[in-house]
Amino acid sequence: MIREVWPFLLAAVIATGAIAASLHAITTKRTTSSAVAWVGLVWLSPLVGAILYLLLGINRVHRQASAARAGAARYRASWQLAPEASDELVEARGEEYRHLGPLARLGNRVAERPLLPGNSVEILRTGDEAYPAMLDAIDSAKRTVSLATYIFDYDRSGRSFVEALTRAVTRGVAVRVLIDDVGARYSRPPSVTALRAGQVPVARFMPAFLHWRMPYFNLRNHRKIMVVDGRVAFTGGMNIREGHELRLEPKHPTPDTHFRVTGPVVSEVQEVFAEDWSFATKERLDGDDWFPDIEESGESLVRGVSDGPDVDFERLQSVILGALNTARHRVTVMTPYFIPDQVMSNAFGLAALRGVEVRICVPEEGNLQLVQWASTAHWEPLLEKGCRIFLVPPPFDHSKLMMVDGVWSLIGSANLDPRSLQLNFEFNLECYDSGLASTLEAMVAEKLENGTEVALHDLKKRPLRIQLRDNLARLLSPFL
Repeated sequence: MIREVWPFLLAAVIATGAIAASLHAITTKRTTSSAVAWVGLVWLSPLVGAILYLLLGINRVHRQASAARAGAARYRASWQLAPEASDELVEARGEEYRHLGPLARLGNRVAERPLLPGNSVEILRTGDEAYPAMLDAIDSAKRTVSLATYIFDYDRSGRSFVEALTRAVTRGVAVRVLIDDVGARYSRPPSVTALRAGQVPVARFMPAFLHWRMPYFNLRNHRKIMVVDGRVAFTGGMNIREGHELRLEPKHPTPDTHFRVTGPVVSEVQEVFAEDWSFATKERLDGDDWFPDIEESGESLVRGVSDGPDVDFERLQSVILGALNTARHRVTVMTPYFIPDQVMSNAFGLAALRGVEVRICVPEEGNLQLVQWASTAHWEPLLEKGCRIFLVPPPFDHSKLMMVDGVWSLIGSANLDPRSLQLNFEFNLECYDSGLASTLEAMVAEKLENGTEVALHDLKKRPLRIQLRDNLARLLSPFL
């Protein structure tokens, strides 16, 4: 009896699996081509196709992140500081800003944080400028210090921060330090051990199952945030490690750009830290010590944009796409890792076809070879549409900057790659300030003085084996 029935039972199980996989693909895949491809594979090879879909076709990253952070506190006190509609604030600044009104409205809806006036954004070039300013702020702290970083090495630079944070705790300052669990393993011994020895409250963000470091773990907190007394914030692309402090002549010098921020938008920076800290420790940070009333201190219109594979999914990508579609004259991008998806690549290309000068600046020598190969494979269609790509000479520059029309800037922790825009937790500031944007454009131009522009004909002349290598690496783009 069993021998006669089992073929039918097996067929029923396979058919059920194929139907379930097909329905899931049809209802969850964002693109028609992806849904068609998976449904075709499932029915052309029902058993193997269903198994492959179960293993590779379901976006577990988004689901895991949403589930993991479901209980985290959400802070939105900064909405009380918004005086009027974002687009009106921007358009009131004059003719050079007026066309960016729709971008400000987009930011309101996507970022779910207001665009706040009255801020000051100071550029800090390399750890030579950033670290002394951050350490001085910690030593001047009277009530609170909150610090979140991806990497906190226990080297010459890291020890300076450990010592300053320990001194702050000894003075009675409330200190909270959050380090990504993978980033905490980049040095031995880890800074976590030294911080705890100094009685500094420290937590690891989302401990990873595998106890080693690698650059391709998902769901990492890549944000770089420090807030002192709720009034002064530091953010940008800089981790805490001596490679950024060039005056120390480190073995692997890594120039980067950080920012000192004052004004009402500091409350948005603090909100993001408080949410991450609540998730990691279940402690809620409230009260005037963490969220004081903040007076205006400058002329910049600034908004915080948090991004991650949870409720903040693809916010930064939406803002970047909006900026590319709004640009009229020029777009300048500087990023250490440039792996655009098809939508992003098309947006860059269309901006160039509209007559916008698009300049994309990437390192001549990357620190992750696979990422460098994959990035190169994306350049040809961009060059064909009129984008210009420049190679920044060594040492490897870790700066993450985007400027539009000399008035709008996007600064922070995110790279232009799937890992930053879809798989990790990031934080950027959207700034409407012509002085800031012009200074950043001049800084990039200075970095390119000895750089090289990529020529399309040279790219096409690469040996076949090199083209094959780069395009094979491109297939891994969603995971790099």
